[in-house]
Amino acid sequence: MPDTSTPPVRKIIHIDMDAFFAAVEQKENPEYRGKPLIVGGSAARRGVVATCSYEARKFGVHSAMPTAQALRLCPDAIVVPTRIPAYRRISREVFEILRAFTPLVEPVSIDEAYLDVSGRCRSATRTAAAIKERIKARTGLTASAGISYNKFLAKIASDINKPDGLFTITPETGEAFIAKLPVGRFHGVGKVTEARMHELGIRTGADLRRQTPETLTRHFGKVGLYYHSAAHGIDERPVVTTRVHKSLGSETTFARDLHDFDIAIESLRDRAHDVARMLVARELSARTVTVKVRFNNFKLVTRSHTLTNPLVSLRELQSVLPMLAERAGVGTRGVRLLGVTVSKLCPSGKHVRQLDWLAAN
Repeated sequence: MPDTSTPPVRKIIHIDMDAFFAAVEQKENPEYRGKPLIVGGSAARRGVVATCSYEARKFGVHSAMPTAQALRLCPDAIVVPTRIPAYRRISREVFEILRAFTPLVEPVSIDEAYLDVSGRCRSATRTAAAIKERIKARTGLTASAGISYNKFLAKIASDINKPDGLFTITPETGEAFIAKLPVGRFHGVGKVTEARMHELGIRTGADLRRQTPETLTRHFGKVGLYYHSAAHGIDERPVVTTRVHKSLGSETTFARDLHDFDIAIESLRDRAHDVARMLVARELSARTVTVKVRFNNFKLVTRSHTLTNPLVSLRELQSVLPMLAERAGVGTRGVRLLGVTVSKLCPSGKHVRQLDWLAAN
C-alpha cells in the first residue's frame, strides 16, 4: 500500500547575531558601549556602513548605507574600521556552539545560520533558547533566534524581537502570521517592489495570497512564483551543510524599469556589498567579477572582468562595476534586473586576511 502518512514537520532554527561587528567592537572597547557606533569605511573615502550599533539604528542608520549619509543622520556617531580577523575568530566560536546541537548547520554569512533540529529535540524553542544562552556565556554577545517549520518563516521570526529575541511560528499559527505580515517584510521584497505591490493593492500576506501565480509573474517576473509560495507558507529548501561554490552572487529585480545609470550603479554597489559578506563568511576571494543585466525586452546580458590577482576589498570590487555596466548597455534602455557575481574563487588567506573587506576604504 502507498504511504499516505503526513510527512513529519521540520524544526528549523535561524540564528542571527545582533549587530555583530558593532557588538564585537563594543564588547572589546568599553568606551563604545551605549553610544552610536558605525563599523565600516570612512566618509572621506566613500565608505559604506558594514553594520552599526542599535544606538545608531535609532537615527535611521543601516548596513550598506554610505558612511557620509549615515553621519548626516547621526553626526555624533563613532566610526571605526572593520576588523575581519576579530569577527571571524568569534564567528568560529559561535559556529562551534551551533554544531554541538546539530550537525545540520548551514552558514548564511559570518554571523547568521540555519539549523535543522528535526528529530533531535522535543522542543526547538527550548533548544534555541539554550543556544542563545551558550553563545552569551561563551562570547558575551547576544543572538536572536527564529523557530519555525521552514527557512522562510524562521528567518522572519528571528527578526521579530531583536535584539536578543526569541520567536516561534508554529504550523498552527503560520497561516495567520503570514496573513498579517506586511509585504515589505517578505524576504526579497525591496522598497521598489513594495511600492509597486502597494499600487496593486497588495499590502499584506493575505493580499498576496489572493493573487494568482499568473498575476504575480506578469507584474514581477519569475520571482512572482516565489512570492506566491511564500504567501502560502511554502518553502521546501533544506538546510545544506556542505556546498561547493564555483561562484557567489546577488541580484535584484525591479518592479518598474530602471533607466538612470547612476541609480543602477548604486544598486550594483549594494549587490557587491552582499557578495562581499558572502566572501567574508566563507573566507574566500575571487578573480572574476560579472555584472548581469536583464532589460525590459527580457534580453539577458552579462559582462565580466578578470583580475590578475584576487580581490582584496569591497572598494576594488565596486570599482569595476561602472565599466561593466557600461559595456552591458545599462542606460540605453529600461532595466528589469541587475546582479553582481564573482567567480574563480580561491581561499582568501594572505589576500584579504589583513584587509577590511567591508570597509570600502
